[in-house]
Amino acid sequence: MAEKLLETKNLKQYFNEGKENEVRAVDDISFDIYKGETLGLVGESGCGKSTTGRTIIRLYDATDGKVIYDGVNVHDKKSKKDLKIFNRKMQMIFQDPYASLNPRMKVLDIIAEGLDIHGLVKNQTERKARVIELLETVGLNKEHAERYPHEFSGGQRQRLGIARALAVDPEFIIADEPISALDVSIQAQVVNLLKELQEEKGLTYLFIAHDLSMVKYISDRIGVMYFGKLVELAPAEELYSNPLHPYTQSLLSAIPLPDPNYERTRVRKSYDPSSHKYTDGEEIAMREVTPGHFVFCSEKEFKELKAISQSRI
Repeated sequence: MAEKLLETKNLKQYFNEGKENEVRAVDDISFDIYKGETLGLVGESGCGKSTTGRTIIRLYDATDGKVIYDGVNVHDKKSKKDLKIFNRKMQMIFQDPYASLNPRMKVLDIIAEGLDIHGLVKNQTERKARVIELLETVGLNKEHAERYPHEFSGGQRQRLGIARALAVDPEFIIADEPISALDVSIQAQVVNLLKELQEEKGLTYLFIAHDLSMVKYISDRIGVMYFGKLVELAPAEELYSNPLHPYTQSLLSAIPLPDPNYERTRVRKSYDPSSHKYTDGEEIAMREVTPGHFVFCSEKEFKELKAISQSRI
């Protein structure tokens, strides 16, 4: 059995809570992440993916629910010392490689910031050597240390963001749409780099994205979000070959393939939430339809999906 590293229990993140314009960005979701795996989190823009990642890492205080990392609730009150230990274990790669780097700081100081805060180097010589080592790890070179962010391309800046996240030797990295602002050819390079680093350092990832084809390539399991809810969670291959929730089916039907014959006949499925026809008081919850494959559904839908899955065996 794989060891559980992170567990979210009934996590909620509401903005303007109790007001007319309340936004339920993350609405009562639960999932686990195991050591050494990559959990992909997908969904359309505004579904709550990034807010989930930011709440897990405490950039937002959770409205309700728990985030348990290595047996400790992340959102409990912590001393400065405990927070430092937690911040070393968990790091984030941000979506925008242009906005996430301080334009007034040299690359050397941007990457070394974590080293300085956590006291991981003894002197300036060791500090510079560690930064150069990190730059080389992400495919850059020592000359880049003395430059400013504006002197780099988008792909190079994202590599700097990865180097900064790696500086404190974390166990768990939240990659918040790390490739969405990059050209397609550069996207593949960054994803391959993340996979290599995972193998070398035994990292665990929460990989947030809306590009379903790329998520399949990097993820072990995939969770699908819709309007703050987690609607399906399954192993990557299983999700793509046997999507059960109609929203997941809709997302997958939108993926284009480089095949003219397929594209001529491809039928886009649209998702209509009202098609579920739930009654008042009916319990809608994540249910395990097949081993490891969870769907957000009613008891009636669960029985129907179970029957469909058994008929495919």
